[in-house]
Amino acid sequence: MPVFNHASLYVFDLNKSVHFYQSIIGFEMVPEPFKDGRHAWFSIGAGITLHIIEGAATAKDYYRSNHLCFSVASIENFMNLLRQHNISWEDSKGNPMAITVRADDIQQIYFKDPDGYWIEINDDNKLC
Repeated sequence: MPVFNHASLYVFDLNKSVHFYQSIIGFEMVPEPFKDGRHAWFSIGAGITLHIIEGAATAKDYYRSNHLCFSVASIENFMNLLRQHNISWEDSKGNPMAITVRADDIQQIYFKDPDGYWIEINDDNKLC
């Protein structure tokens, strides 16, 4: 059976995306083999990386259903971090600054990275 290895995002401004994924999401950079100034790799789990690749002509508009999801121990703490950086979020229906509570009581929010990619943050504590 295949094993998940990495996800990649094609971005407009590598430095802006690196700052976002380090400072907001909290990922740690890992060495990448290209060393051409167009790639950044982040560790996002045991043996799993997120590859950020510069070269997109512009940021785009994506559907919220096409998103990356990460779990945190405290969604309230994460929302405070977003507030500190003036980043707004919404619930799954698009209501601003609202939280979705799923049928299994997991709370989730959605927001965009600098290139318009959607990110879900939830408090699925069994994963943290």
